[in-house]
Amino acid sequence: MPLIKPRTRGKQFVRLISRLDRENNETLHAYAHFIGESAEYVLNQLLETVLAKDKEFIAWRAEHLDSYVPLPRREQKRAAKIDRARPASLTHAAATSRVAG
Repeated sequence: MPLIKPRTRGKQFVRLISRLDRENNETLHAYAHFIGESAEYVLNQLLETVLAKDKEFIAWRAEHLDSYVPLPRREQKRAAKIDRARPASLTHAAATSRVAG
């Protein structure tokens, strides 16, 4: 019996560009074919099932609800440009108020 069950409902997807070891890539696509699903679905299910078993991570995540997804490069450049344009005194005051609050 497969560990990953075929999809039962739709989800919203985001694009992720990544690299895999050659053997993992072959295994991923073979398993996807085995259950009749896409490789993307298999990756999502692996993350859900494996990370759901990590009790330490679940506890940490409950305390750290922020998003850890990196900003797209264009937004990183825009944020850096804004920081460079901001006077140092305002940057320091904002950082100090965040630490104090």
